[in-house]
Amino acid sequence: MGQLSLADKMGNKQTTFSEEQLDNYVEPPVNLRSVTYEQLKQIVINYTELSKCPELKENPFRKRICRVFSSDDSASLTFDEFLNLYSIFSEKAPREMKVHYAFLIYDFDGDNFVGPTDIEHAVKLLTQNELAMEEIESIWEKVLYEADIDDDKKLSSSEFEHVITKSPDFITTFHFRI
Repeated sequence: MGQLSLADKMGNKQTTFSEEQLDNYVEPPVNLRSVTYEQLKQIVINYTELSKCPELKENPFRKRICRVFSSDDSASLTFDEFLNLYSIFSEKAPREMKVHYAFLIYDFDGDNFVGPTDIEHAVKLLTQNELAMEEIESIWEKVLYEADIDDDKKLSSSEFEHVITKSPDFITTFHFRI
């Protein structure tokens, strides 16, 4: 089976994809020996296909994750965006990069803060919308009480990072096992 190697943008590591792996993302299948990097950059993987990936399919944040990594906010990814997603979620990605992308994922409204509505969205996704509004409100109030250092009722990226770095589970849960 042939393989195609690309320089990984994160850490200049060499990443190798088998023909079978790439065939899953290229319609119609092509002769990979003749595919150039410029051609790979033209590939767009739609969200419907991305959501079938084992690493995303059971994740309640799958659409939000794809939207964050999608330059046009469509949740469909170019090949480079796909590689970036998997690079950030790799076990070897720097903690700072993981924290940065975690913040972007939790900042649902894109205002550069994680506020009550962002926390509400996250709780609803995590609980499959099973909690009463009073319970959700109690959760975001407790989160802000614990983490909102400047008491402005929202978390800046540095406040978010401060909380995340205290979480021993963050690094072990913010990655894909491939």
